[in-house]
Amino acid sequence: VQLVESGGGLVQPGGSLRLSCATSGFTFSTYLMSWYRQALGKERELVAVIGSPSGSTDYADSVKGRFTISRDNAKRTAYLQMNTLKPEDTAVYYCKARYRMGSLEYWGQGTQVTVSS
Repeated sequence: VQLVESGGGLVQPGGSLRLSCATSGFTFSTYLMSWYRQALGKERELVAVIGSPSGSTDYADSVKGRFTISRDNAKRTAYLQMNTLKPEDTAVYYCKARYRMGSLEYWGQGTQVTVSS
């Protein structure tokens, strides 16, 4: 099983980034996909989640209206489009796959997002 995040980097406040989470080794379409983040010295927090096959989504209040989670089951990839980024969005962003019928879950290694001028 592999989850590989990409797309992180340094961006100015107000800018945008698109994170990707490419997966292999499990039946992607049967897993909920989530993005979490962990800022330095803080606990990891849920940012967004997307179901399958419904594609229903949910977001942390802090990112509603700015971030969009999506998935492409054919490509086995989840995405997080982040717009209007703020310095407080600075964190390591992780993707997680959780089996929709149970508790089995997998994590990626994380990608750093830094919002700074």
